[in-house]
Order: sequence, then C-alpha cells, then structure tokens
Amino acid sequence: MNTIVTAGLLPFGALLILAAPAHAEPASTTIDGLRAQGLDVRVDRVGNAPLDECTVSAVRALPAPAQPFLVNDDDDINVFTITPKQKVAVSLDCAG
Repeated sequence: MNTIVTAGLLPFGALLILAAPAHAEPASTTIDGLRAQGLDVRVDRVGNAPLDECTVSAVRALPAPAQPFLVNDDDDINVFTITPKQKVAVSLDCAG
C-alpha cells in the first residue's frame, strides 16, 4: 500500500518543483506547463498585479474522485466509472 501511495504522489512532487519560487519565470509559464501536462488548473491569487508580475506561492493537488456514469439502454443498464482530469490549485502572490 505504501508503494502505491508513494507512486501516486511522485507526479505532485514534480509539480512542486515546477512551482518553486527560485524560478525567475512568470507564473503564466508555470500554469501553461501544468496545462500542457494535461492537468485541470485552478488559480487563486492575492493582489491585483498583472499575471506576468505574479509569483507562484503554492501548487497543490485537488481531490478528483471517480464518478459513476450511467448508460440506460432499452434492455439493460450499464454503469461505467469515469475518472475526471486531475485538478491542481496554483496560488499566486500578485501583491507586487
């Protein structure tokens, strides 16, 4: 079980490396990189500076539980499990 949990957390460690404040790149580059990886990115920000002046203060994974999807044919009912895109929240400091 620990191996599965550890393997599941490895991609999020990579997300944190991308969002490390030591990078001099703008927040939009980090956000675009996460979207390029196929993640659903949610952004919250403090301040109202332009996005290119914001710094990334945190990246965290949001829960994405599997959802049942019901298909009702004429003669039977089929239930499939759909796993939605992984969601991440990016916190920005735009107080500049």
